[in-house]
Amino acid sequence: MKRFRRFISIAAAGVMMVGLLGGCGSSKKNDAGKNGEINVFVWTEYVPDSVFEKFEEETGIKVNVSTYSSNEDMLAKVKSETEGTYDIVLPSDYTVELMIEQGMLEELDQSKLTNLSNINEAYLDPSYDPGNKYSVPYQGGVAAIAVNTSMVDKDITSYDDLFDPSLKGELVVLDDYRAVIGMTARSMGYSMNETDPDKLAEIEDKLLTLKDNVALYDSDSPKSALISGDCSVGMIWGAEIALAMEEDPNIKVVYPEEGPYVFMDNWCILKGSKNYDNAMEFINFMLDADTAQMVSEEFPYLCPNKAAVEAMGEEYSGNIAKNPPEDVIAAGESVKNLDNDTLAIYNDMWTKLKK
Repeated sequence: MKRFRRFISIAAAGVMMVGLLGGCGSSKKNDAGKNGEINVFVWTEYVPDSVFEKFEEETGIKVNVSTYSSNEDMLAKVKSETEGTYDIVLPSDYTVELMIEQGMLEELDQSKLTNLSNINEAYLDPSYDPGNKYSVPYQGGVAAIAVNTSMVDKDITSYDDLFDPSLKGELVVLDDYRAVIGMTARSMGYSMNETDPDKLAEIEDKLLTLKDNVALYDSDSPKSALISGDCSVGMIWGAEIALAMEEDPNIKVVYPEEGPYVFMDNWCILKGSKNYDNAMEFINFMLDADTAQMVSEEFPYLCPNKAAVEAMGEEYSGNIAKNPPEDVIAAGESVKNLDNDTLAIYNDMWTKLKK
């Protein structure tokens, strides 16, 4: 969700998030390759360096990479830069819809997406971009619960369990206000996209009880706190849990009984791209089955590339942390765009929690 990964309107993002961008990693622009270049703006720890290197070797197109930690960071940075600074971005589902509404994206030339047939039809023609005119899916997943069973005696089965006072100072959670507030809402039987002021007041009351339990907010590499033992429980991206489980078999994945936060991240080309044809070639390369397999082996999120899933076999498809079961996805909820007045309430809740 990185997100992944990894939630606000463009207007609010521009006001709230510009100041947070200093920590975003950004590579210096290098000389263009023999066939030009592309400027790619992607989530931190989400696209393997080996994939960029392979693309450069096969095409002669130089890839200049910059990174961000949230959709808000990306939106604010893109809006603060001159049009054409970046060619490609990797927004989450609801952010794609928002960027389309704001006229921030170029339409894709689907005649050049010869590998689009590799994508499972279940992930095509989404509500946030009917016909995939502006986006194609990359990876997705859920915000699940990680539990180190050697450190926690409590039986954790739900988001609601994370509010138990016995977990004081034990949690690592995503540094993502829509995810954490959404988790709180789900734990109360409300929507992650709640707009009713009275219900939001109830959600705030419960949210603030989480303050003492949270030791760390981290969307970039939350697995690190679990692997080190600094935190025993997490509400983090499923792929981060999968990687943590490989390091410590005591760490387990739990899909909350309320139904998790689910997401899909997508490749898009920004309006005013100076390297449109190269960007199209890159996106088609990312739809290749071998490329998708390379990605999943390093960052094991939900893979919508059916050809890659078939190639990876049981090691991937049978691992519920890497490949969430269909019933888990069906029970989940995605973040939606909210009006600015409601987002102001969410922002205020988040500020109080982190104060």
